[in-house]
Amino acid sequence: MSNRLLLGPGSIGSDSMQQLIKTDRGSFMASDDTVMLKQIQTTHNPDGREIDIKSILLIVEDILSRATMTVETSIVPGVHAQIENMENKAHQASVTLMLEALSYIIDRIACEMTYKSLAGVDGHQITVSLFTMLSSYSWDAKLVLALAAFALNYGEFWLLAQIYTSNQLAKSMAILKQLPFIMEHSGPLKPRFDSLNSLIKAVLDLTRCIVSFRELPSTYITQDMPALSTAMATVPTAVYWAIRGIIACATQITSLTTMGHEYVAATMEAWELSTLAHKINNIHEHLKKQLDICYQLIEDRRSIEAYEALLRVFDMIHIDNMKVLRMLIYAKDDLQPLFDGSSKRRVNLDVLRRKNVLLLISSLNILPDELSILEQIYSESRHHATRMDNLYEMVWVPIVDRTVQWTDPMQKQFEDLQSTMPWYTVHHPSLIDRAVIRFVKEKWHLRNKPILVVLDPQGKVVSPNAIHMMWIWGSNAFPFTITREEALWREETWRLELLVNGTDQTILNWIKEGKYIFLYGGDDMEWIRRFTKTARSVAQAANIPLEMAYVGKSSKKEQIRRIINTINQDKLSYSWSDLMIWFFWTRLESMLFSKIQLGRADDQDPTMQEIKKLLSYDKSGGWAVLSKGADVVVNGHGTTMLPTLVEYDTWKGHVITKGFEKSFKDHHDMLHGVAHPCCRFEFPSMGGRIPESMKCPECQRTMEKYTTFLCCHDDNTTTSFY
Repeated sequence: MSNRLLLGPGSIGSDSMQQLIKTDRGSFMASDDTVMLKQIQTTHNPDGREIDIKSILLIVEDILSRATMTVETSIVPGVHAQIENMENKAHQASVTLMLEALSYIIDRIACEMTYKSLAGVDGHQITVSLFTMLSSYSWDAKLVLALAAFALNYGEFWLLAQIYTSNQLAKSMAILKQLPFIMEHSGPLKPRFDSLNSLIKAVLDLTRCIVSFRELPSTYITQDMPALSTAMATVPTAVYWAIRGIIACATQITSLTTMGHEYVAATMEAWELSTLAHKINNIHEHLKKQLDICYQLIEDRRSIEAYEALLRVFDMIHIDNMKVLRMLIYAKDDLQPLFDGSSKRRVNLDVLRRKNVLLLISSLNILPDELSILEQIYSESRHHATRMDNLYEMVWVPIVDRTVQWTDPMQKQFEDLQSTMPWYTVHHPSLIDRAVIRFVKEKWHLRNKPILVVLDPQGKVVSPNAIHMMWIWGSNAFPFTITREEALWREETWRLELLVNGTDQTILNWIKEGKYIFLYGGDDMEWIRRFTKTARSVAQAANIPLEMAYVGKSSKKEQIRRIINTINQDKLSYSWSDLMIWFFWTRLESMLFSKIQLGRADDQDPTMQEIKKLLSYDKSGGWAVLSKGADVVVNGHGTTMLPTLVEYDTWKGHVITKGFEKSFKDHHDMLHGVAHPCCRFEFPSMGGRIPESMKCPECQRTMEKYTTFLCCHDDNTTTSFY
């Protein structure tokens, strides 16, 4: 089809063109959408025929993206790769057959637009004429076919403009269409072409949006849903104005090839093209909002389905862990979802088949200290594991808030974390489905701190959070089951090795040598000076070998660093590093959480009672644990431990008969009976599970429970027991 077939002695002249512009301007400015809608609705009589709208639109987009005034002003970037993907023989054959059936109507529409615009018919009348010709097609098919007809003329125009200097046939055709002359005067025409490109882009955006409604799955979206019904009511109006925009664009190109440079002064003003583009963009914005609502509804319903499927899969028995891991990490086979921290390459989930898998689930705010200790434990397990059934694999599952836009700094933070991990990691947080995020928060109680969910080789959850076992016993807790956790607790006794966990060789040497050892902490520098000075004086007076180790405090990290510097500088005692202090308090908290998770936080377990005391002492003032070798003598608050030392002269007479440790304990217990400081605990809601009730380890009475709201979000609270 070619425009030249319509040109001849009777072609429209300059006066007629001016009349066309005046007529169309008046019609455009005075048009009433309600009247227009009734008029085009009478032409709509679809017969149920279905055409491959998406393929036609893809071809049209490819034409329009290449047919531009300059290469830099491509209207639809990125569409060329999609066209290349279409070029398989089976699909080509199908599209070719369809286009053969549609070629007549497309050619006829192109001729109708060209002839009637040249004949001075206004845009509204031409649009109604096209609606009549397309009466048997659906609304979106009408629009795509009209766009295809325009692409024929527009593509031919720019094809000749691009190749007429290098192809003789194109050169002769271009001369007939006055293209060389138009190109020579392209400078004054540039604003017009810019407006034309903007209008074409607006029409394409609206067309893609309308076509997208056709692809909504009826399983999740039905016609009676408000967002879809609102959009469907708008579609006829949207199609009308999109075709009006197409006709305005066609008029511009057709008139250029018939009137040449004279058209610069005669054609429709650029502002009118911009006004059309503005109206079409407004309609597109409205439809896009409805489409986004539909997409959100679909995502929500799919997420509910996926969540329910997750619930079911954990109730089933499996021959291996693959189904569970696919649902948790990535269900498709189109990419390798894991990154191997040891080989630094992408791998498939199959590397985890029938293995014990530890899922390290956390946000991107996992602490360097946590990673450092985990890496030590993991590396030791790799080094010492000799039997296949003792091996486990660990996978980091990063959980991010999907409502927050992913940024370059977040990407760098993720990559930095991933690069430090020697175990497997999920390739990218975007692979984790929303349903999985909901599941780990609701069923596995993920808050702000990492959790370690353990799956056995069949994908069964044997521990909803083994992070506490990992901190307390390391890989010795394998296979990290609740049964193993209970067995390990039965083996534990209240001794110094439990507190130091074998991580400090200096203290282990003191234990082997049978020395008296003060493990102490707090943030009161004056109390620390008095305590260490008095302890050394008492040890010298009692002639006992005494060593002291400062283990800091669970909070106030910067202040504790300054205290450590002072202790080291003044040689008050031995002290731990930041990492050792963090691990010490994390292990103590893990011991309590382990018992809470087992439902036995208030069991009359002597070890647990002492652990709870230490955690409470950490909240205020100083404290100290006195041991002789591994045997703990006294675990007391600063308000009783320091006075016991200060009052050494009062009880030193009993040392000969009772021994130092018994004498110390008796006097301390007497002071404790008078002072009797009760305990206090705090549980941030973002830290994990919170017990319903707790008993004070000092007086054994049920503690009062208070919840403090730290901000307007209910999940940002602190629960305190007094």
